[in-house]
Amino acid sequence: MNPASAQSDVLLARAEAWAAEDPDPATAAELTALVAAAKDDAGSREELADRFSGPLAFGTAGLRAALGAGPNRMNRVVVRHTAAGVARYLLDIAAGAYTPRAVVGFDARYNSDVFAQETAAIFTAAGIETFLMPSLLPTPVLAWAVLALQCEAGVMVTASHNPPQDNGYKVYLGGRAVTDAGQGAQIVAPMDVDIAERIAASGPLPGIKLAHGGWTILPSAGEPGDVQARYLQAITSLVPADETEMATRSALRIVLTPMHGVGGDTMSRAFTATGFTDVRLVAEQAEPDPDFPTVAFPNPEEPGAIDLALDLAREADADLVIANDPDADRCAAAVNDPATGWRMLSGDEVGALLGIHVARRLSQGNAPSGAASVFANSIVSSRLLSRIAADAGIAYGATLTGFKWISRVPGLSFGYEEALGYCVAPELVRDKDGMSAALLLAEFAARLKASSRTLLDELDELALKHGLHATDQLSVRVSSLEELEALMARLRAQSPASLAGSTVTTVTDLAAGTDGLPPTDAMVYTTGDDTRVIVRPSGTEPKLKCYLEVIEAVTSAEDLPAARERARKRLSAVRAETGTTLGL
Repeated sequence: MNPASAQSDVLLARAEAWAAEDPDPATAAELTALVAAAKDDAGSREELADRFSGPLAFGTAGLRAALGAGPNRMNRVVVRHTAAGVARYLLDIAAGAYTPRAVVGFDARYNSDVFAQETAAIFTAAGIETFLMPSLLPTPVLAWAVLALQCEAGVMVTASHNPPQDNGYKVYLGGRAVTDAGQGAQIVAPMDVDIAERIAASGPLPGIKLAHGGWTILPSAGEPGDVQARYLQAITSLVPADETEMATRSALRIVLTPMHGVGGDTMSRAFTATGFTDVRLVAEQAEPDPDFPTVAFPNPEEPGAIDLALDLAREADADLVIANDPDADRCAAAVNDPATGWRMLSGDEVGALLGIHVARRLSQGNAPSGAASVFANSIVSSRLLSRIAADAGIAYGATLTGFKWISRVPGLSFGYEEALGYCVAPELVRDKDGMSAALLLAEFAARLKASSRTLLDELDELALKHGLHATDQLSVRVSSLEELEALMARLRAQSPASLAGSTVTTVTDLAAGTDGLPPTDAMVYTTGDDTRVIVRPSGTEPKLKCYLEVIEAVTSAEDLPAARERARKRLSAVRAETGTTLGL
């Protein structure tokens, strides 16, 4: 028998064995049909091989993949093994000294509720005291609950802003399972490796026990201890207001879209409770819908995703557009620029605005008792936050990409990443939270409006003080992990001499770790004129991502338009050369 035929037979046997054990009739039938087709069709064999190229690994934001049968997809088999591995990890840490506690949440995606219920059943059967969210709720509510309920673990079933066919599985650790500043944060190495080892050792599927009850469903709306109401009370306490402030907020007209996700009700209630009473909800995107019918891709960053919100903003003469992604852990914002009309603010622009706003709040004593003041953002985010922090006398740190790293910074008081993620209250939610961030941004915008100023005026002031920081991205989608590895190897072998006419003065390979950061697969290029390009593989998608930043000096307010044009041209040139000089 030739090797290719033997390999194919092994693959078919694995798939048939999987289908025979699969507790989900839909995915079992899907896999059985694919096995039958793969015996005669090369394309079906290729699809089958991809499905069995797993297992899924914990990336920047947990497990994520398309729904479907096989170890390289999200399904009930993968979820059962994952839950069993997490349970074993928690029990091993406890070592009999205490009973671990866990809380499980889920969004509106296909099978999210099923995956959450089976996780609760497996945790309970393993002897873990388990709480299950009463309904589909945003990711920040789950992250808040890990801390509020003093749990050793939290699981959120969500794929955030991924396409409709995807789902995912985020794992948080807290309580007695964590001894450092990562209390309530997503897992990082070596926790992810330790859990993965236990997932791999979870044994045959029939041996994984599921309880038929015994977990606690948390109180829902109208019940004493309503978990959503408790979260709302926590985040709305961040922006208390006197009578004058409430009047100021009621004058701010907001357009809100939850992007067919689960944040609409919670975000609307948060705005109302804090005095933002003029809020227009985008009706077509208001209700949770796993098909995301009005958008090609349910990510506020994607072109066209917030077009309906912008249309409503023009019609309503709004001051601010807020868009949460489907699980509401991200916050996008748009404003009416007198020069260009309505436009979305970049993640770095919102990060800078929230940074200056939080810095002023801290200077006024608006911080948790005894809290340190440290700002942090990911290395691929703008360097402007470090300058804002230095100017305010606040410590600053840069982290690897992903909130699992940002949220672990000791003494954190504000952190963000350019991909629309902001942590404005780490004492409440040790992760990005698009709803508390929206409240603080709206508070800032309302105060500015009362003084006949805007968020754009604040960005202008930051540019005058610290230079105009302009950022952009370039992404290259690839077909396989091998292709990503080859691209990164090529970059390490041959660095560019210059970018957009400026000599490359520093080349940093982050694979070895640097400046106190753990090793990561990324290259950093800095030029003589302070242009910076960072290249890294995506942690959630098969693509190579390039993060570009230029800094343009601004001599006066009158120079701002010209400075923006200079920055635009430099960014355009850097983007073009990054694609060609780096061979992408």
